[in-house]
Amino acid sequence: MFKQLPRPFNVFALALLVIGAQVFAPTQAVAQAPQPVNFSLRSVDGGTISSEMLRGDVVVLAFGASWLPLSRTQVQGVQKLADEYADRNLRVYWVSTDSESPKSKNYATDEQLRAFAHRNQLKIAVLRDPDGELFKHMGVERNVLPALVIINKDGLVDGAPIGGLDPEGNLVEQLAPRLNKLL
Repeated sequence: MFKQLPRPFNVFALALLVIGAQVFAPTQAVAQAPQPVNFSLRSVDGGTISSEMLRGDVVVLAFGASWLPLSRTQVQGVQKLADEYADRNLRVYWVSTDSESPKSKNYATDEQLRAFAHRNQLKIAVLRDPDGELFKHMGVERNVLPALVIINKDGLVDGAPIGGLDPEGNLVEQLAPRLNKLL
């Protein structure tokens, strides 16, 4: 019924099958669509801000710490950003990474954070991320403070986090192209 093919042909056919399987076999898992960021952060004023509450708005989370000298400059730029975009669907928050543990050298109470905000004329909500869970989840390296993360209307992180701060820079001008595109 079937003819036996010469041995060199069988070896060649087998090699083609192996090579074809490697070429056409999936080498990576199919990439999943990005998932919205989910978080719930406590405000130093006692409220809670969650990612669900913010869907449909563009959000800027400015991570900082009251003990960090650059955070003073950061909050001034962040407040100007919030003022500039006050009439648009942009929500701006300063997120403190100060510890809530009295044993930590980076400890700050809610009252101390409210005083920090008041001294620096910060009128936007101050949220707490004391264990840095959200900070780390957003892909910001722990030693890069202050840092900014932009979240789009669908709840997805937009672009890479912005680490560090140019004390002479204008945060509004720096972020305007990205924010205007999202709004």
